[in-house]
Amino acid sequence: HRIVAEGLKNLLSPEFELVGLVADGRALVEAARALRPDVIVADIAMPSLNGFEALAELRKHDPGVRVVFLTMHHEVAYARRALEGGALGFVLKHSAPAELVTAIRAALEGRTYVTPTLADELVRGPTQGPDPSADPTGSLTARQREIIQLLADGRSAKEIARRLGISHRTVEFHKYQMMDLLGLHNTAQLVRWAIQQGIVTPLPESSGAGLPGGGIE
Repeated sequence: HRIVAEGLKNLLSPEFELVGLVADGRALVEAARALRPDVIVADIAMPSLNGFEALAELRKHDPGVRVVFLTMHHEVAYARRALEGGALGFVLKHSAPAELVTAIRAALEGRTYVTPTLADELVRGPTQGPDPSADPTGSLTARQREIIQLLADGRSAKEIARRLGISHRTVEFHKYQMMDLLGLHNTAQLVRWAIQQGIVTPLPESSGAGLPGGGIE
C-alpha cells in the first residue's frame, strides 16, 4: 500500500539511499536489473509476479542478489521457501521497525536474518517433508506459473493475454493444460490449489493491482 511505502521511505532514508520504488513484481525485476541495488526490500504478495517468482527471475541474471522480504505472511512455510529461494531476510510487517533495518544491514554483510518468532521453528525444520518426486508443481512451466499468478490477481484470460503479449487462446490452452494435469475442473479450483501449494500469493482484499508492492534500497 502507498501509505506503507511512504512509511518505509521515512524509516529507511536516514540510513539508506532509496533508488527506486515499484508497483508490482514484474516492475521489480526490470528496475533491479537497471538500477542494480545493494539490497531489495520486497513483499511476497505482489501483482504480476509474486515475491518468490520475482526472486527466481532476479537470480537467473544475478545469483548474488540480496533480497529481504517484508510480509504479512507469518507461516514458517513462507519463510522456509524464501530462504530456499535465496532470500537473505524475512521480516513480518507487524515487527518493530528496527527489525527491518537490522535485516537490511545483515543482508549487506551477506548474512541471513529471520524474524525471531519464526527462527526457532525454521531451524527445527518440517516434521515430515513431502516426496519431491510426487510434487506436481515441478511440472509447471514459468509461463504457466505466471498465468496462475495473474489469475489469482483476479485478471481475466483476455487481460492476461494483453499483459503477456500472447493470444487469448494461448492463455486458455495453458489454463486447461494445468487443470488436466492436476485433475481440476475450473479456474477457482486451479487458483485455490496454487495458493495452497505456495505457488502464488493472493493479494490482500483491500489492495489493488496498481499499488506499490516492492521497494529497492
